[in-house]
Amino acid sequence: MNPVFNQFINIQFPNAISLTIKREDLIHPFVSGNKFRKLKYNLLQAKADNKNTLLTFGGAFSNHIAAVAYAGKEQDFNTIGIIRGDELLDKIEENPTLKFAQENGMKFEFVSREEYRLKSENSFIDKLKEKFGDFYLVPEGGTNELAIKGCEEILTDEDSVFDFVCCAVGTGGTISGLINSSLPNQKILGFPALKGDFLQDEIRIFAKKDNWNLISDYHFGGYGKINLELIEFINTFFEETKVPLDPIYTGKMVFGVIDLIGKNYFPAHSKILLIHTGGLQGIDGMNIKLKQKKLPILTTND
Repeated sequence: MNPVFNQFINIQFPNAISLTIKREDLIHPFVSGNKFRKLKYNLLQAKADNKNTLLTFGGAFSNHIAAVAYAGKEQDFNTIGIIRGDELLDKIEENPTLKFAQENGMKFEFVSREEYRLKSENSFIDKLKEKFGDFYLVPEGGTNELAIKGCEEILTDEDSVFDFVCCAVGTGGTISGLINSSLPNQKILGFPALKGDFLQDEIRIFAKKDNWNLISDYHFGGYGKINLELIEFINTFFEETKVPLDPIYTGKMVFGVIDLIGKNYFPAHSKILLIHTGGLQGIDGMNIKLKQKKLPILTTND
């Protein structure tokens, strides 16, 4: 897989603060943002190991599941998705993410939430090997040492002008790569999409520097949670900038950064870089939920 192109958008704020968004979501039409970065070296390793099947894990609207399915098809791998929630077995056609993955050749194994929690246990992996044969295992969210290596390539020499680099945080892989490739004068800020402090320990496994901090005030109630304020923010931001944001990760991060600018968190003259990690495929699924709740939908296309 090779990147198609990248793009920046710059926004000016009072106190000579500038905010630049790095459009990693444009890196590939279907394997966008951090998913492209995380899979790059894993796919090369799978080929080096002579594996022809990728097996991974994810939930109902997982960006990772969609990305692995398409990347597998593009790179001539069979793909298997272990999906959290056995109630989804007969709802594939109603689910945009699973339908997309299936259309790109992914086979599914639906497991209960209790079973899914065992996904890192050797006994559970052994059972999967007995059922599916030999495969290359890609962890949930794609985070492993090879994924970190890919995410270290997000920052380039032209990004050395920035004082702060901000990203959304799911499994901790993307921010770990940013930390490792950052300069000593740069501060890396992560905005977790999940509640809880466990991410600190996950990041320390891979991060080689201490110039980072997690800001946990903008998860909007937890993973996948959204309210009217966030919907209106994402829609208004798109109207004003033409940059689409997803409601699970990047939308919350951008909301948080702009809110912190208003609260004078950043010193005057700060140059802030926001990493748009993609995830836009999940918007269709979120809009289904929003319609069910009689809330406005996300309008992130013209």
